Amino acid sequence: MSLRLALRSYTLSKTSKLIQRGLSTTTTLRMASEKPANEKSFKIYRWNPDKPTEKPRMQEYKLDLNQTGPMVLDALIKIKNDVDSTLTFRRSCREGICGSCAMNIDGRNTLACITNIPKDQSTKEMVVYPLPHMFVVKDLVPDMTYFYKQYASIKPWLQRKDKLDANKEILQSPEERKKLDGLYECILCACCSTSCPSYWWNQDVYLGPAVLLQAYRWMADSRDQSLSERLEQMENPFSVYRCHTIMNCTRTCPKHLNPGFAIAQIKLLLAKH
Repeated sequence: MSLRLALRSYTLSKTSKLIQRGLSTTTTLRMASEKPANEKSFKIYRWNPDKPTEKPRMQEYKLDLNQTGPMVLDALIKIKNDVDSTLTFRRSCREGICGSCAMNIDGRNTLACITNIPKDQSTKEMVVYPLPHMFVVKDLVPDMTYFYKQYASIKPWLQRKDKLDANKEILQSPEERKKLDGLYECILCACCSTSCPSYWWNQDVYLGPAVLLQAYRWMADSRDQSLSERLEQMENPFSVYRCHTIMNCTRTCPKHLNPGFAIAQIKLLLAKH
């Protein structure tokens, strides 16, 4: 077969598949529209800084779950696109990686993109708030400025005292590398910190679970050479010791990490320091 005929055959095959896929999508959408409506109510926190005289309120939206995706973030996008374009929230990756869509859903801090909407009729409504005990920029968008300042204060990067050779790796054994598991996966969504009563009460001085987990991530790293300095920064009554081991942080973490364990390890290191 000539190259021209082979290319033509390939093009026709791809076109046929695209047409079939398009027909399949159309059929799926038509079947979804023919299903009996599966309606669910979403009560969402609303506040607009451009209207300071108006108090925050809960606004109700009703959606047919047959016409939206399976996650809470899908419902929020559906509302913004087709119902109310003024609704404001953060989102980015939709894969539980970036942490942008952290919010309080039915009383729990979690990520909207990995939270399923219950399809059964036992729950007729879902209630969505921004992360608690933080200033609100607008609607479901919390002000993360101070949280990121606290994160920057722990110097979250590798610190070395010897002169580095740019052409040489800093090696770790498999055992040393394993110590970082359960620490490096943190996406700084702030779900844990904003679920912590100690952080609510002492946010100006207590670093909170997320930042302390990140701090321990560098303390546990065998390549870092500033353990003493990192511990000295926390030798005060507030940075770490405001933790009262309530463990809300571990219960709510959408990545199933254990900030409570990391804080306990920092306390052990401080006791030995």
